[in-house]
Amino acid sequence: MTATGNSATDDSPRARGLAKMSEVYGWEFADGPGDYFALTADHLFAEIWSRPALTVRERRLLLLGALSAQGHIDVAEIQIGAALRNGELSEEQLREVAIFLCHYIGWAAGTKLDTAVGTVLAQQRSKKS
Repeated sequence: MTATGNSATDDSPRARGLAKMSEVYGWEFADGPGDYFALTADHLFAEIWSRPALTVRERRLLLLGALSAQGHIDVAEIQIGAALRNGELSEEQLREVAIFLCHYIGWAAGTKLDTAVGTVLAQQRSKKS
């Protein structure tokens, strides 16, 4: 049940947003409190992430570039994990993204992304053992 009604039949922005958030991140999202969560679910995910011109994978690649360029590697790690969980990007492709970005956002920033890829991969491997 969401704040806007029965999630099984609800086509509200909140229900669509929660469904898209679950798709994007690969885990089930529950409704959250406050205006910030409402804007995130109802607008960013129900509307922006759901537009048909780009796939979730394409949006994730753009987001990885933007986050890396801004130095938000901690947030990039969340996107790396989601891309791996959802089968959108392989280890080789994520490493290639980091190499590619080094030449456009700076070697240090690209290297931080590559390190983040390694960190997330190690975490996922240790969960499997």
